[in-house]
Amino acid sequence: MSNHRQKPPTRTALVTGGTSGIGAAIASMLRSRGFEVSVAGRCTRRGSELAAEDEGMHFIEADLTLAGAPQEVVARAVDKMGRLDVLVNNAGRRHAGMIVETPLDEITEVFALNTFAAMAMTAAAAKVMEKQGDGSIIHVLSRLATVGVATLSTYSASKGALLAYTKAAAVELAPSGIRVNAVAPGMTMTPLIEDWLDEQADPEGALAGVMAAI
Repeated sequence: MSNHRQKPPTRTALVTGGTSGIGAAIASMLRSRGFEVSVAGRCTRRGSELAAEDEGMHFIEADLTLAGAPQEVVARAVDKMGRLDVLVNNAGRRHAGMIVETPLDEITEVFALNTFAAMAMTAAAAKVMEKQGDGSIIHVLSRLATVGVATLSTYSASKGALLAYTKAAAVELAPSGIRVNAVAPGMTMTPLIEDWLDEQADPEGALAGVMAAI
């Protein structure tokens, strides 16, 4: 009898919005832990650099708000990696504005990426994971999913809706061996936050205020 043990298959992950900020950090962490990683995003230059640096890192250019894009991204990731063990829904956009001044089209744009795209990605990934019998889906939310802050109502609502979806999806997909969870980071120094600080009358004071509240 041979004592040779078959090498376990490489675990795979798909990270949306993975070319910068928190998404890039997640993709890098997963790769360092031995995952083969596909990164989906609109930053072609950065994505191409990631793919060129490491054969275990793939870039899929996509605008997840376009019809059919989430399904295509999942299909391309599975085609590249052979299976899908982990999906990280990280892609998102910020929005700031007074409630009485925010038009419906802006609200729709925020929900299109922050909420609807993540839901579509989850559905597409779940179909693959159900056939495998296991999988993990993680939604990157925000503390604003549960905390109210003036001028951030639209962003908060989009993340709050995804939190509710996470809870229901976790219950529905558990019998198929699929775990659905969410993480809600506080303010993190990403390009989105840097843009927000640049808009403040006193960026250093705004940053100090945020730091003091942690």
